[in-house]
Amino acid sequence: MSESEKAVLGNPLPAVDDREGDRVPERASFVVDAHVHVFPEGVFSALWKWFDTHAWPVRYRMPARDLLEFLLGRGVGHVVAMQYAHKPGIARELNAFMADLCTSAGNRVTGLAAVFPGEPGAAEILYRAFDAGLAGVKLHAHVQCFNMNGPEIDEIYRVCAEANKPLVIHAGREPKSPAYACDPYEICGAGKIRRVLDAHPGLRLCVPHLGADEFAAYAEMIDTYDNLWLDTAMAVTDYLPMDNPVPVSQLRSDRILYGSDFPNIPYAWDRELKELTAAGLSGDRLEKMLWKNARDFFDIPI
Repeated sequence: MSESEKAVLGNPLPAVDDREGDRVPERASFVVDAHVHVFPEGVFSALWKWFDTHAWPVRYRMPARDLLEFLLGRGVGHVVAMQYAHKPGIARELNAFMADLCTSAGNRVTGLAAVFPGEPGAAEILYRAFDAGLAGVKLHAHVQCFNMNGPEIDEIYRVCAEANKPLVIHAGREPKSPAYACDPYEICGAGKIRRVLDAHPGLRLCVPHLGADEFAAYAEMIDTYDNLWLDTAMAVTDYLPMDNPVPVSQLRSDRILYGSDFPNIPYAWDRELKELTAAGLSGDRLEKMLWKNARDFFDIPI
């Protein structure tokens, strides 16, 4: 049985005991990690238990403040922290947690708001989060099981566009797992995102993981749409049992953000940074991917 078949069946993928560096690679002059997860400890514990059973063993298990200090202490210049509401009614609490976390971290952490599509008062939840200093929104279609082109999510697109706040949405079809309450291949897809971009040209939208597994389709879309970005999280680490037919060196360099998916990774924290700095990118293209694009997308004052 292939690793891809194992992943579809829900069996966890293996850990990787690769060596980690003490600092970001020398060629990385500055780094913004644009995809870092933070949750309250109880949520993290439940999430890691789910990963152990259905995904891969999480290598770095530490409270949110500790994981931010871990990255910043190793030369990451700025962190974009995100979380998502896995059910209605918890977004306000998560957003208060995030706002407090960002305040305690000073100006080196940008936090995103959580909301559950379709929950009562979703727009008000987001406007309050923005007033509290949160800089955008994170959604996860696999977990939240919403219709990408339905009215419950359209309200969130509208609020983000009107407030000029970026939206990060896990809209790629992979990784698929029977542990999800919905089939990602039914609710996700590049064509659905294309309709969102057409309907909301003022929305700044980022799809993580280079759009896995529809890499070629998303590579074409970032050439076409100026309101679409992709992040690299876990997609350039030679770990997931998928082939990426589009080398990062061939992607539109002003629309790619570096993101690690830390701490929910099964390998060294700097594995992806090493891959990117060794990818043969020019200094200008590398700087765009490692920090300049994230600065522009999230309006980070760097």
